[in-house]
Amino acid sequence: MAVEKKAYPLRISAAVLEAVQRWADDDLRSVNAQIEFVLREALRKNGRLKHENAEPVVDDD
Repeated sequence: MAVEKKAYPLRISAAVLEAVQRWADDDLRSVNAQIEFVLREALRKNGRLKHENAEPVVDDD
């Protein structure tokens, strides 16, 4: 079952983007997949996204 994805433009500082890029490289993910992973984990940990609704991040870049 394919998960519906929506495009969203993101403004981000160069320093934060570079840090996310390094983290993504370490985890063998694209920057986009890493940002989605971090957001999903933060939402789950704060009770904003139920675990069963937390689709795994698939790096399709």
